[in-house]
Amino acid sequence: MHSLIKPQNLTATLMGKTGDALLWLLAALHVTAVAILLMTLLSLGKAEAAQQQITCTGSDILVEMRKTDPPAFAKIEQEAAAIPNGKGNFWRIEKAGTPTSYLLGTMHVTDPRVLEMPAAASPAFEKAATVIVESDEIVDDKKVAASLLSKPELTMFLDGKSITDILSPENVARLEKGLKERGIPLNAVSRMKPWMLSSFVALPACEFARKATGLSFLDKKLAEDAIADGKHLVGLETMVEQLTAMSELPMEFHLQALIETLELGDRMDDIMTTMTDLYVAGDIGMTMPMLKSLDTKKAAAESEQGYAAFEQRIITDRNHVMAERAAPELTRGNVFMAVGALHLPGEEGLVELLRAEGFTLTRVD
Repeated sequence: MHSLIKPQNLTATLMGKTGDALLWLLAALHVTAVAILLMTLLSLGKAEAAQQQITCTGSDILVEMRKTDPPAFAKIEQEAAAIPNGKGNFWRIEKAGTPTSYLLGTMHVTDPRVLEMPAAASPAFEKAATVIVESDEIVDDKKVAASLLSKPELTMFLDGKSITDILSPENVARLEKGLKERGIPLNAVSRMKPWMLSSFVALPACEFARKATGLSFLDKKLAEDAIADGKHLVGLETMVEQLTAMSELPMEFHLQALIETLELGDRMDDIMTTMTDLYVAGDIGMTMPMLKSLDTKKAAAESEQGYAAFEQRIITDRNHVMAERAAPELTRGNVFMAVGALHLPGEEGLVELLRAEGFTLTRVD
């Protein structure tokens, strides 16, 4: 599908080979390391990006689907309703004899609606003695640089290969255009691996423009505020661990994701808008069913297998690591914990895993 084609039905425009691209957008929104890498690369083309008008033009896919295909929308709602703890971004954590703590699900973007935390979250953050984020390296550029330099094979081709050697001339042109719209020159990133480039072009240009003005995404802002307020800052993962999780998926998957992302073009804006709307509404459990519903070209079994593998490595496996490492801090209490929202719901989501550790978690509306 060419990005310039604009069919009448918005849902129809997303039909095709969308699965891998959607998974990479998911990763770009819920892996701190990706958000930090994006901000680092923005410095290469900051002046150009900063001059762009900060306008997001995406449309909510589910708003139209509710009107044009009620059965499909009802199926998404039904699947979401079956996901444990799929409603809500903010949770209270309690344990007998322990000061109350809180858990906030985030998106690693600078959308003003995301930066505005739930009403009860701000006072909870102010009172907290300890703040937990996915990685405490996000407040230190030197630590980020050290992480990248320690494992360059995770993000770069080290054999002299370039992405222009792998893609067709048409897709090279698409990639160059997509990067330019985000203030990043192709020659500066051409030796980066496909999964890195997918993360860059999966996010709308407006998100890059906002970052170029100096805006931090919510997790980074909370970490910076925690240090400024003298709070104890704790990271659950290192950048290398996050980058390893991303890079361990097969190269074929990485390359296909990049190609699909380029083919979707500005339709990724619609998907991004939909995911953000779901986040703001607290309907986190609808995110995965919504994405799967758009992946209509692949066989059902192939699609389900791909999503399951991605979800296991990028979300579920990391959920267990986060729960295990957060438990000692939560046992001491008075903690404000902020991680990507997709880590909260599900049978092996953080809410259920922390309950299994003996904590009581209650949604705060």
